[in-house]
Amino acid sequence: MQVSPLKAGIITCTVLLFAAIAYVLFSGMQGPAPSGLASYARGEMALFETLEDAPPRPPYGFIDPDGVERTLADYEGRVILVNYWATWCAPCIVEMPALDELQVLYGGDDFAVVTISADRRIEDAQRFFEENDLPNLPIYHDNSFAGPTAVGARGLPMSIIYSARGVEMGRMPREADWHSEDAHALIEAAIRIGGAG
Repeated sequence: MQVSPLKAGIITCTVLLFAAIAYVLFSGMQGPAPSGLASYARGEMALFETLEDAPPRPPYGFIDPDGVERTLADYEGRVILVNYWATWCAPCIVEMPALDELQVLYGGDDFAVVTISADRRIEDAQRFFEENDLPNLPIYHDNSFAGPTAVGARGLPMSIIYSARGVEMGRMPREADWHSEDAHALIEAAIRIGGAG
């Protein structure tokens, strides 16, 4: 049976139209492409989460080795990666050297890594840093677990990036390789997007 060129054209156009409609419908079902910092959450950072209503940094206090109370507001004007950890948390101690390297690479006027220990005593964190040659990270302590509770942490480690204005940009609710190319791309984007300038 011979099909006329006109019928063949109509059939082809109909098939293409249905294919286009199916493509549009299925593309819409996948949701919008990630934007902002979420679009940099790839590879090693694929589990990085952003929240719909990004909360401000919590106002709770923690102490430094001299017993002086500090808050995250002390870092106003800088993008910060806040890492809640403890020496009794195996995944936490695995990622500490990478966080130390991250501070070496990016720490300064625009960015800082802020590590807050949930150990029973600040001396536990100090000893761990000394024994593992981690001289670039600050030693802060909060054994009340107020920080992790305030940010809704389901466990440790929990790392949260805050903009220079103190608004959460996203979080990593588990350990991560912060010295990977993917992490570097994420931090560089956070400094660009959330920086003071």
